[in-house]
Parts: sequence; C-alpha cells; structure tokens
Amino acid sequence: MSYARLMQLCAISSLAFVLPDLSWADNCNGNWTGVTISAETLEVANGHTVTYFVSRGSTTSANSLFNGVGECGGYALATPDGKVRVAGICTRKMNDGASESDVFAMEPGAERGTWKQISGTGVLADKHYSGWWKSVISDGKAEMGIWGGTCN
Repeated sequence: MSYARLMQLCAISSLAFVLPDLSWADNCNGNWTGVTISAETLEVANGHTVTYFVSRGSTTSANSLFNGVGECGGYALATPDGKVRVAGICTRKMNDGASESDVFAMEPGAERGTWKQISGTGVLADKHYSGWWKSVISDGKAEMGIWGGTCN
C-alpha cells in the first residue's frame, strides 16, 4: 500500500470521530405510534394530489418527558415527479396532565423527518425541544416509528 493511500485511509477513518452521526448528539429518544382516523385525497391540479389526514397515537420515552397520547393532523403533497412532502402538527397529553404540541415535516426523498416542540403546559411549558423521526413499519392505516432529539 502506498504512503499516499495509507494517509487517505487514516484521514477518512478519523472523520468518523470528528463528524459524529446526528443520533450521537441525541439526549432523548423513544418510540411513537399512529392510527389513521381519517384521510382524504384531493387532486388539486393535474398530477398534484394532497392527502389531508388525522391520526391518533402515542409517544414513549425512557429518558424524556415525552410519554403521552393525542392526535396529529397534517398533509402529504404528491407532485407529478413522484415526490412526496409531509407536514403536520401533533398535540399530546402526558400522564401528569401536562401537554405539548410539536410540528413535524419530511422532505421528498428523506429517510427521516424533523420535529420541533412549539408549545407546552406544565413541565413542558417554555421548552424548545427538537429532533428527528423515522417510520419503522406502516400498513397505510397504522404506523410505528422511532424518534430522537435534543431535550434539554
């Protein structure tokens, strides 16, 4: 192996430690579920469809306050090129009576989406947590996934 090739491999290997994966920065994570209550798809223009949906579900976590149930609503926009963009909002109630609302989104082609807490009551008041979410399994009616983020 040439000296130049060895230096390239060492440089690339060290990047794994210098540029950490986003999940390494997470200080909270958990699971979420959702069951579709209603969904309606409208063709708003030739090849452009919007699906509006409402779902009910839960979020659980062993290392954060996000252990609650509630509802989410949002839309999925499909464009003629086959790309889909998703956005919405969830509001959940925790066991102690506190509640929180978060917005979520997923860009076309992304493997995981983003979320950001925008409101809360009780112990979740004035918090600005955010992170990522990913669907693990879905049958079109029920869905389960994982999430992580910064909760401090």
